[in-house]
Amino acid sequence: MDKIKIAIIGVGNCASSLIQGIHYYQNKGSEDAIGLMHWEIGGYLPSDIEVVAAFDIDKRKVGKDVNEAIFSQPNCTTVFSKDLPLSGVKVSMGHLMDGVASHMEKYEDDYTFLIAEEEPVDVVETLKKSGAEIVLSYLPVGSEEATRFYAQCCLDAEVAFINNIPVFIASDPDWAAKFHEKGIPIVGDDIKAQIGATITHRTLASLFRERGVKLDRTYQLNTGGNTDFLNMLNRDRLDSKKESKTEAVQSVLGKRMKPHNIHIGPSDYVPWQKDNKVCFLRMEGRTFGDIPMEIELRLSVEDSPNSAGCVIDAIRCCKLALNRGIGGALTSISSYTMKHPPQQFNDDKAAEKVNEFIQGNLER
Repeated sequence: MDKIKIAIIGVGNCASSLIQGIHYYQNKGSEDAIGLMHWEIGGYLPSDIEVVAAFDIDKRKVGKDVNEAIFSQPNCTTVFSKDLPLSGVKVSMGHLMDGVASHMEKYEDDYTFLIAEEEPVDVVETLKKSGAEIVLSYLPVGSEEATRFYAQCCLDAEVAFINNIPVFIASDPDWAAKFHEKGIPIVGDDIKAQIGATITHRTLASLFRERGVKLDRTYQLNTGGNTDFLNMLNRDRLDSKKESKTEAVQSVLGKRMKPHNIHIGPSDYVPWQKDNKVCFLRMEGRTFGDIPMEIELRLSVEDSPNSAGCVIDAIRCCKLALNRGIGGALTSISSYTMKHPPQQFNDDKAAEKVNEFIQGNLER
């Protein structure tokens, strides 16, 4: 099989977990490939993914080999694949725009962003020269302007786009139409975790509905200590994030809950948690005879590897779309791996559709 050539925007914790994973699974077989939803997709294994370009704005990463940069501060995720060989791909200076919240330039610990002094590269030209086929966005939450800039760069360079953050591109009909017109696939928006707060909340909400229990009130509170949670201390950057996470749960309910009865969103930054994310989930409902019942759950996960398990499937499905000449929003893999896809399906249906797409029995 030919390699799947990807470019990464934002060489943070999520990029670190993904790149570590590509190398980690090189020496595995299907029988011991723990942590993958699909070992093989259309003939492609995780090790068939190759990073050919990367962009960041932090001077501790810009100019470094990408396989070194993923271990640079402020990254703090678990290292599970050590001593990576040099890739030969240097991290290019990206375009800042609204990609860094102002408070993160002055934060008094290792998570302060140290903006590189280099001039931003020509992204379109860099993508073309690298031979990239698919671009992954790992920009910080709230990077509205920067996300649209890079999405347009993908259109201009004619490369596919996987939007892992809650800025609505794949789920925006106007943007989706632009990718469809150019025959370029797009997957998005806002990556789910394999087993994270959103998928757990959706599963329990579906269980309530299927078992005839009325869900009256629910909240999901999340804390973490990585740059993602530090960034989200700026509440002005959270509108799309809250919408994305809330809609992911509302979409599986038989009847939508009133806004004041459902609260879902990032809650606080706890530095010593690092890349560990803790979710506190509460659900209040009524069973047979209108009798009250409650669920309280605490979920603790390493945040970035949890997302990489979904991204590695999104990349390979996107490659299949490229091979088949399919452009526009890929609804099956988006609904399976993203919180705010163009079309929401329940999780069982989404998994079924992805398998149909992989087998070639579903166009998108």
